[in-house]
Amino acid sequence: MTTPKFNSKVFLSPMAGITDKPLRRLTHSFGGGNIISEMVAVNALNRKNAKTYRIADVRDEDYPVTVQLVGGEPELFTEAVKLVEELGAAGIDINMGCPVKKIVNNHSGSYLMQDITRAADIITAARKATLLPLSVKFRKGWDHQHVNAVEFAKMCENCGADYITVHGRTRSDMYSGNADWNIIAEVKQAVNIPVIGNGDIDSCTKAQAMIEQTAVDGVMIGRASLGRPWLIAQVHNFLTAGIVPENLTLSQVKSVLLRHINGLKEYYGERTALSLARKYVCWYCKGMRNACEFRANFVLINEMKQAYNFIDDFFDTLQKEE
Repeated sequence: MTTPKFNSKVFLSPMAGITDKPLRRLTHSFGGGNIISEMVAVNALNRKNAKTYRIADVRDEDYPVTVQLVGGEPELFTEAVKLVEELGAAGIDINMGCPVKKIVNNHSGSYLMQDITRAADIITAARKATLLPLSVKFRKGWDHQHVNAVEFAKMCENCGADYITVHGRTRSDMYSGNADWNIIAEVKQAVNIPVIGNGDIDSCTKAQAMIEQTAVDGVMIGRASLGRPWLIAQVHNFLTAGIVPENLTLSQVKSVLLRHINGLKEYYGERTALSLARKYVCWYCKGMRNACEFRANFVLINEMKQAYNFIDDFFDTLQKEE
Protein backbone atom coordinates (compact mmCIF):
# COMPACT_ATOMS: atom_id res chain seq x y z
CA MET A 1 0.00 0.00 0.00
CA THR A 2 1.28 3.47 -0.95
CA THR A 3 0.78 6.56 1.17
CA PRO A 4 -0.72 9.01 -1.33
CA LYS A 5 0.80 12.46 -1.68
CA PHE A 6 -1.90 14.82 -2.82
CA ASN A 7 -1.06 18.07 -4.59
CA SER A 8 -4.14 19.64 -3.05
CA LYS A 9 -7.22 18.94 -0.95
CA VAL A 10 -9.30 19.55 -4.07
CA PHE A 11 -9.97 16.99 -6.81
CA LEU A 12 -11.52 17.42 -10.24
CA SER A 13 -14.13 14.69 -10.50
CA PRO A 14 -13.84 12.25 -13.40
CA MET A 15 -16.77 12.84 -15.75
CA ALA A 16 -17.26 10.74 -18.89
CA GLY A 17 -17.09 12.77 -22.06
CA ILE A 18 -16.13 15.90 -20.11
CA THR A 19 -12.83 15.62 -18.23
CA ASP A 20 -10.90 15.00 -21.40
CA LYS A 21 -7.40 16.29 -22.12
CA PRO A 22 -8.49 19.79 -23.23
CA LEU A 23 -10.51 20.34 -20.04
CA ARG A 24 -7.79 18.87 -17.82
CA ARG A 25 -5.20 21.20 -19.32
CA LEU A 26 -7.49 24.19 -18.96
CA THR A 27 -8.37 23.34 -15.36
CA HIS A 28 -4.72 22.84 -14.44
CA SER A 29 -3.74 26.16 -16.00
CA PHE A 30 -5.56 28.02 -13.21
CA GLY A 31 -3.53 26.36 -10.44
CA GLY A 32 -3.85 23.79 -7.66
CA GLY A 33 -5.96 20.67 -7.77
CA ASN A 34 -5.70 16.94 -8.37
CA ILE A 35 -6.63 15.89 -11.89
CA ILE A 36 -8.44 12.66 -12.78
CA SER A 37 -9.21 11.45 -16.29
CA GLU A 38 -12.59 10.52 -17.67
CA MET A 39 -13.28 6.82 -17.16
CA VAL A 40 -11.52 4.28 -19.34
CA ALA A 41 -13.21 0.93 -20.08
CA VAL A 42 -10.80 -1.90 -19.28
CA ASN A 43 -12.21 -4.27 -21.89
CA ALA A 44 -11.78 -1.73 -24.71
CA LEU A 45 -8.34 -0.75 -23.43
CA ASN A 46 -7.15 -4.35 -23.39
CA ARG A 47 -8.34 -4.73 -26.98
CA LYS A 48 -6.18 -1.71 -27.85
CA ASN A 49 -9.25 0.16 -29.05
CA ALA A 50 -7.78 3.29 -30.65
CA LYS A 51 -10.23 5.77 -29.12
CA THR A 52 -9.95 4.27 -25.63
CA TYR A 53 -6.17 4.05 -25.89
CA ARG A 54 -6.02 7.75 -26.73
CA ILE A 55 -8.23 8.64 -23.77
CA ALA A 56 -5.92 6.71 -21.43
CA ASP A 57 -2.72 8.22 -22.82
CA VAL A 58 -1.65 11.06 -20.50
CA ARG A 59 2.06 11.01 -21.26
CA ASP A 60 2.14 14.50 -22.77
CA GLU A 61 0.45 16.20 -19.83
CA ASP A 62 2.97 18.01 -17.65
CA TYR A 63 1.09 17.45 -14.37
CA PRO A 64 0.08 14.25 -12.56
CA VAL A 65 -3.07 12.60 -13.92
CA THR A 66 -4.85 9.77 -12.15
CA VAL A 67 -6.49 7.53 -14.75
CA GLN A 68 -9.90 6.10 -13.86
CA LEU A 69 -10.72 2.56 -14.94
CA VAL A 70 -14.18 1.00 -15.17
CA GLY A 71 -15.11 -2.63 -15.71
CA GLY A 72 -16.69 -5.66 -14.12
CA GLU A 73 -14.23 -8.48 -14.75
CA PRO A 74 -11.33 -8.74 -12.27
CA GLU A 75 -9.05 -10.57 -14.69
CA LEU A 76 -9.13 -7.64 -17.12
CA PHE A 77 -7.78 -5.18 -14.57
CA THR A 78 -4.31 -6.70 -14.33
CA GLU A 79 -3.43 -5.89 -17.93
CA ALA A 80 -5.37 -2.61 -17.99
CA VAL A 81 -3.55 -1.27 -14.95
CA LYS A 82 -0.18 -2.11 -16.51
CA LEU A 83 -1.20 -0.42 -19.75
CA VAL A 84 -2.27 2.87 -18.15
CA GLU A 85 0.91 2.88 -16.10
CA GLU A 86 2.87 2.68 -19.37
CA LEU A 87 0.68 5.46 -20.75
CA GLY A 88 1.76 7.86 -18.03
CA ALA A 89 -0.78 7.49 -15.23
CA ALA A 90 0.35 8.95 -11.89
CA GLY A 91 -2.31 6.91 -10.10
CA ILE A 92 -5.18 4.51 -10.71
CA ASP A 93 -8.80 5.12 -9.70
CA ILE A 94 -11.44 2.40 -10.01
CA ASN A 95 -14.97 3.55 -10.79
CA MET A 96 -17.48 1.75 -8.59
CA GLY A 97 -19.96 4.59 -8.45
CA CYS A 98 -21.17 5.41 -11.97
CA PRO A 99 -24.98 5.07 -11.95
CA VAL A 100 -25.52 5.08 -15.73
CA LYS A 101 -27.58 2.11 -16.94
CA LYS A 102 -25.12 1.09 -19.67
CA ILE A 103 -22.30 0.85 -17.13
CA VAL A 104 -24.39 -0.89 -14.46
CA ASN A 105 -25.68 -3.47 -16.95
CA ASN A 106 -22.06 -4.36 -17.66
CA HIS A 107 -21.59 -5.36 -14.00
CA SER A 108 -19.44 -2.31 -13.39
CA GLY A 109 -19.75 1.13 -11.83
CA SER A 110 -22.23 1.26 -8.97
CA TYR A 111 -23.43 -2.26 -9.75
CA LEU A 112 -20.39 -3.44 -7.81
CA MET A 113 -21.84 -2.08 -4.58
CA GLN A 114 -24.28 -4.99 -4.87
CA ASP A 115 -21.49 -7.51 -5.46
CA ILE A 116 -18.84 -6.82 -2.84
CA THR A 117 -16.98 -10.06 -3.61
CA ARG A 118 -16.50 -9.10 -7.26
CA ALA A 119 -15.54 -5.58 -6.20
CA ALA A 120 -12.92 -6.98 -3.80
CA ASP A 121 -11.49 -9.21 -6.52
CA ILE A 122 -11.15 -6.22 -8.86
CA ILE A 123 -9.35 -4.08 -6.29
CA THR A 124 -7.07 -6.98 -5.33
CA ALA A 125 -6.16 -7.61 -8.97
CA ALA A 126 -5.38 -3.93 -9.53
CA ARG A 127 -3.35 -3.72 -6.34
CA LYS A 128 -1.20 -6.67 -7.35
CA ALA A 129 -0.55 -5.13 -10.75
CA THR A 130 0.87 -1.76 -9.69
CA LEU A 131 2.78 0.19 -7.06
CA LEU A 132 1.06 3.41 -8.12
CA PRO A 133 -1.42 5.04 -5.72
CA LEU A 134 -4.72 3.14 -6.02
CA SER A 135 -8.11 4.62 -5.18
CA VAL A 136 -11.74 3.58 -5.45
CA LYS A 137 -14.72 5.88 -6.05
CA PHE A 138 -18.13 4.66 -4.90
CA ARG A 139 -21.49 5.80 -3.59
CA LYS A 140 -23.55 5.71 -0.42
CA GLY A 141 -25.11 2.44 -1.58
CA TRP A 142 -27.25 0.91 -4.28
CA ASP A 143 -30.47 2.41 -2.94
CA HIS A 144 -31.83 3.64 0.39
CA GLN A 145 -32.67 0.10 1.47
CA HIS A 146 -29.09 -1.00 0.82
CA VAL A 147 -26.77 1.62 2.25
CA ASN A 148 -23.39 -0.09 2.62
CA ALA A 149 -20.77 2.61 2.13
CA VAL A 150 -19.06 1.89 5.45
CA GLU A 151 -18.78 -1.85 4.79
CA PHE A 152 -17.63 -1.14 1.24
CA ALA A 153 -15.00 1.33 2.44
CA LYS A 154 -13.55 -1.20 4.88
CA MET A 155 -13.36 -3.75 2.06
CA CYS A 156 -11.51 -1.26 -0.15
CA GLU A 157 -9.00 -0.63 2.61
CA ASN A 158 -8.51 -4.33 3.30
CA CYS A 159 -7.92 -5.03 -0.40
CA GLY A 160 -5.16 -2.46 -0.66
CA ALA A 161 -6.76 0.82 -1.75
CA ASP A 162 -4.60 3.79 -0.75
CA TYR A 163 -7.55 6.15 -0.52
CA ILE A 164 -11.24 6.28 -1.40
CA THR A 165 -13.78 8.78 -2.67
CA VAL A 166 -17.38 8.65 -1.45
CA HIS A 167 -20.29 10.26 -3.26
CA GLY A 168 -23.07 10.93 -0.79
CA ARG A 169 -25.87 9.65 -3.04
CA THR A 170 -27.10 6.14 -3.77
CA ARG A 171 -27.27 4.72 -7.26
CA SER A 172 -31.05 5.10 -7.22
CA ASP A 173 -30.64 8.82 -6.50
CA MET A 174 -28.57 9.28 -9.65
CA TYR A 175 -27.76 13.01 -9.30
CA SER A 176 -31.01 14.21 -7.73
CA GLY A 177 -31.73 15.33 -4.19
CA ASN A 178 -29.11 16.32 -1.66
CA ALA A 179 -25.90 14.42 -1.04
CA ASP A 180 -25.70 12.79 2.39
CA TRP A 181 -22.60 14.17 4.06
CA ASN A 182 -23.31 12.17 7.22
CA ILE A 183 -22.53 8.89 5.46
CA ILE A 184 -19.26 10.40 4.28
CA ALA A 185 -18.42 11.25 7.91
CA GLU A 186 -19.27 7.69 8.96
CA VAL A 187 -16.92 6.30 6.31
CA LYS A 188 -14.15 8.65 7.44
CA GLN A 189 -14.50 7.39 11.02
CA ALA A 190 -14.48 3.74 9.92
CA VAL A 191 -11.22 3.56 7.93
CA ASN A 192 -7.59 4.54 8.37
CA ILE A 193 -6.90 5.57 4.77
CA PRO A 194 -7.65 9.05 3.37
CA VAL A 195 -11.24 9.76 2.38
CA ILE A 196 -12.31 12.26 -0.28
CA GLY A 197 -15.86 13.61 -0.06
CA ASN A 198 -18.00 14.17 -3.14
CA GLY A 199 -21.45 15.68 -3.60
CA ASP A 200 -23.00 19.17 -3.70
CA ILE A 201 -19.77 21.15 -3.45
CA ASP A 202 -20.24 24.21 -5.65
CA SER A 203 -18.27 26.89 -3.81
CA CYS A 204 -15.32 27.55 -1.53
CA THR A 205 -17.53 27.76 1.53
CA LYS A 206 -19.29 24.48 0.70
CA ALA A 207 -15.90 22.77 0.41
CA GLN A 208 -14.83 24.10 3.76
CA ALA A 209 -18.16 23.09 5.29
CA MET A 210 -17.78 19.50 4.09
CA ILE A 211 -14.28 19.25 5.52
CA GLU A 212 -15.45 20.65 8.86
CA GLN A 213 -18.56 18.46 9.02
CA THR A 214 -17.04 15.19 7.87
CA ALA A 215 -13.29 15.52 8.63
CA VAL A 216 -12.50 14.27 5.11
CA ASP A 217 -8.99 14.63 3.74
CA GLY A 218 -10.15 16.32 0.56
CA VAL A 219 -13.14 17.25 -1.57
CA MET A 220 -14.07 16.32 -5.12
CA ILE A 221 -15.92 18.75 -7.39
CA GLY A 222 -17.76 17.64 -10.51
CA ARG A 223 -20.83 19.23 -12.04
CA ALA A 224 -20.29 22.59 -10.32
CA SER A 225 -17.10 23.04 -12.34
CA LEU A 226 -18.89 22.76 -15.69
CA GLY A 227 -18.41 26.09 -17.39
CA ARG A 228 -16.21 27.12 -14.45
CA PRO A 229 -12.86 25.35 -14.90
CA TRP A 230 -11.33 27.96 -12.59
CA LEU A 231 -13.40 26.70 -9.64
CA ILE A 232 -10.94 23.94 -8.67
CA ALA A 233 -8.10 26.45 -8.28
CA GLN A 234 -10.35 28.92 -6.45
CA VAL A 235 -11.33 26.31 -3.86
CA HIS A 236 -7.70 25.20 -3.54
CA ASN A 237 -6.56 28.79 -2.90
CA PHE A 238 -9.36 29.35 -0.41
CA LEU A 239 -8.58 26.21 1.59
CA THR A 240 -4.82 26.72 1.59
CA ALA A 241 -4.52 30.49 1.90
CA GLY A 242 -7.97 31.83 2.72
CA ILE A 243 -8.15 33.70 -0.58
CA VAL A 244 -11.76 34.65 -1.30
CA PRO A 245 -12.24 34.52 -5.09
CA GLU A 246 -13.53 37.40 -7.12
CA ASN A 247 -16.11 36.81 -9.82
CA LEU A 248 -14.63 36.69 -13.30
CA THR A 249 -15.49 39.54 -15.62
CA LEU A 250 -17.40 38.91 -18.82
CA SER A 251 -14.19 39.45 -20.75
CA GLN A 252 -12.40 36.83 -18.65
CA VAL A 253 -15.19 34.27 -19.06
CA LYS A 254 -15.18 34.82 -22.81
CA SER A 255 -11.41 34.36 -22.90
CA VAL A 256 -11.61 31.06 -21.01
CA LEU A 257 -14.43 29.81 -23.24
CA LEU A 258 -12.40 30.58 -26.36
CA ARG A 259 -9.34 28.88 -24.89
CA HIS A 260 -11.50 25.83 -24.21
CA ILE A 261 -12.88 25.71 -27.74
CA ASN A 262 -9.40 26.16 -29.20
CA GLY A 263 -8.18 23.27 -27.05
CA LEU A 264 -11.02 21.09 -28.30
CA LYS A 265 -10.22 22.03 -31.90
CA GLU A 266 -6.55 21.19 -31.46
CA TYR A 267 -7.28 17.82 -29.87
CA TYR A 268 -10.33 16.59 -31.80
CA GLY A 269 -10.33 18.56 -35.01
CA GLU A 270 -12.75 21.31 -36.00
CA ARG A 271 -15.84 19.23 -36.71
CA THR A 272 -15.91 17.34 -33.41
CA ALA A 273 -14.82 20.43 -31.49
CA LEU A 274 -17.78 22.40 -32.79
CA SER A 275 -20.17 19.64 -31.74
CA LEU A 276 -18.65 19.48 -28.25
CA ALA A 277 -18.56 23.28 -27.95
CA ARG A 278 -22.35 23.40 -27.98
CA LYS A 279 -22.66 21.89 -24.51
CA TYR A 280 -19.79 23.91 -23.09
CA VAL A 281 -21.24 27.19 -24.35
CA CYS A 282 -24.44 26.36 -22.45
CA TRP A 283 -22.48 25.90 -19.22
CA TYR A 284 -20.25 28.96 -19.58
CA CYS A 285 -23.20 31.25 -20.32
CA LYS A 286 -25.51 29.90 -17.62
CA GLY A 287 -27.27 32.72 -15.79
CA MET A 288 -26.22 35.42 -18.27
CA ARG A 289 -28.72 37.79 -19.85
CA ASN A 290 -30.31 36.38 -23.04
CA ALA A 291 -28.36 33.14 -22.58
CA CYS A 292 -31.32 30.95 -23.58
CA GLU A 293 -31.73 32.71 -26.92
CA PHE A 294 -27.97 32.62 -27.53
CA ARG A 295 -27.75 28.88 -26.79
CA ALA A 296 -30.75 28.12 -29.01
CA ASN A 297 -29.03 29.84 -31.93
CA PHE A 298 -25.54 28.55 -31.19
CA VAL A 299 -26.53 24.89 -31.41
CA LEU A 300 -27.63 25.50 -35.01
CA ILE A 301 -24.19 26.69 -36.10
CA ASN A 302 -22.23 24.36 -38.37
CA GLU A 303 -19.05 26.36 -39.00
CA MET A 304 -16.36 27.21 -36.45
CA LYS A 305 -15.84 30.72 -37.83
CA GLN A 306 -19.53 31.43 -37.32
CA ALA A 307 -19.29 30.05 -33.78
CA TYR A 308 -16.51 32.49 -32.93
CA ASN A 309 -18.53 35.36 -34.38
CA PHE A 310 -21.59 34.39 -32.36
CA ILE A 311 -19.54 34.31 -29.16
CA ASP A 312 -17.97 37.70 -29.95
CA ASP A 313 -21.36 39.29 -30.62
CA PHE A 314 -22.96 37.81 -27.50
CA PHE A 315 -20.27 38.94 -25.07
CA ASP A 316 -19.80 42.32 -26.78
CA THR A 317 -23.51 43.02 -26.35
CA LEU A 318 -23.41 42.02 -22.68
CA GLN A 319 -20.40 44.25 -22.02
CA LYS A 320 -22.08 47.25 -23.65
CA GLU A 321 -25.13 46.74 -21.44
CA GLU A 322 -23.12 46.68 -18.22
